[in-house]
Amino acid sequence: MEEKKETIEPNNTAVRTALWRAMHVQIDAEPHVLDDETGFKLVAPAEGWQQRPDMDPIFSRRVRASMVARARFIEDLVAEQLKMGVTQYVILGAGLDSFAQRQPEIASKLTVFEIDQPGTQTWKKQRLIELGYGIPEWLRFVSVDFEAGSLWWEELLKSGFDPAKPTILTCTGLSMYLTTEANKATLQQIATLAPGSVLAMTYMLPFELIEEEDHVLQTISEKGARASGNPFISFFTPNEILDLAREAGFAEVKNVSASDLNKLYFTERTDNLSPASGEGFLIATI
Repeated sequence: MEEKKETIEPNNTAVRTALWRAMHVQIDAEPHVLDDETGFKLVAPAEGWQQRPDMDPIFSRRVRASMVARARFIEDLVAEQLKMGVTQYVILGAGLDSFAQRQPEIASKLTVFEIDQPGTQTWKKQRLIELGYGIPEWLRFVSVDFEAGSLWWEELLKSGFDPAKPTILTCTGLSMYLTTEANKATLQQIATLAPGSVLAMTYMLPFELIEEEDHVLQTISEKGARASGNPFISFFTPNEILDLAREAGFAEVKNVSASDLNKLYFTERTDNLSPASGEGFLIATI
């Protein structure tokens, strides 16, 4: 009997995020919050991709603003931390992140560890090579089969990560898929990093704290997540996520809201583009 072969392909969420970031460059007015079409090149979507329901230019307007805002905020934070002596950058749930390809002058001064599922990473490495980007020595892919119970921390250590060195660790679009207990455990593990390390993690707000104009978007997003077999499980108020981080052992914690991101990156725009209100950032320092 022929053995079934594993399907090597990127995660659907990673593809959507890459396409939304590219759509911002292709259809939104300048100045662009983030100039990123690298993921688009990797995916090479079929003609007519913008007609997909999840890519509808009007429907996706607020969510694509959120995607570029969160990425820009993280990259600004990484550049800031590099100046303060941070030497390692860990991306938990990296997907089709393109920081290493777009910002090599910054990334090459760090050791960058991208953590994700084996299928997504195998596919991504193949595409990077095919497109001529290559895989520099300072870029490490850490494949973790979460469904099989693999532990990301153990795999990270095997890849050459030094827990004694200051690190910036980012985790976006992941906490809502984990239980509260799993989020606690993740925060506790990250809190064992070297002093001076920083975590930037997104979290999803409860429905009642989301602005009314985003209610339909949030409802559709939750419905789609359930249909895909990956329902949203955890929602936190800003105070709740800050308390979790303090309990985990972080020395300093703060919240960055969608409103904060709007003030940082969208106030000079003339097209009223702004990020959706359903997501916040936990910034926690060890």
